[in-house]
Amino acid sequence: MIKHIVMWKFADEAAGADKATNLVRVREQLLALDGLVPGMLAFEPVIPVDGFEHSYDLVLYSEFESVAALQAYATHPDHVAVGQLIGQVRTERVCVDYEV
Repeated sequence: MIKHIVMWKFADEAAGADKATNLVRVREQLLALDGLVPGMLAFEPVIPVDGFEHSYDLVLYSEFESVAALQAYATHPDHVAVGQLIGQVRTERVCVDYEV
């Protein structure tokens, strides 16, 4: 199994909206990707509560049964479209993929 965790920090203003609006917008679009490809086992985009200075604004925790399933997700047109939106509103991104 592959765990795929991504964290983003968002701009205060971007794409014609404030951070709070963009966070909700991106989270909703990510939620629509749940079950997008075979082999997606878990998919949880969350907006952390009571963030600290070092906290990220949005976190995606997901699990895939294989590297091939993760690659199918990463290249799926619906995922690519959400990634383009995120690219417009984020200031930082970190990601880790690991096998368990």
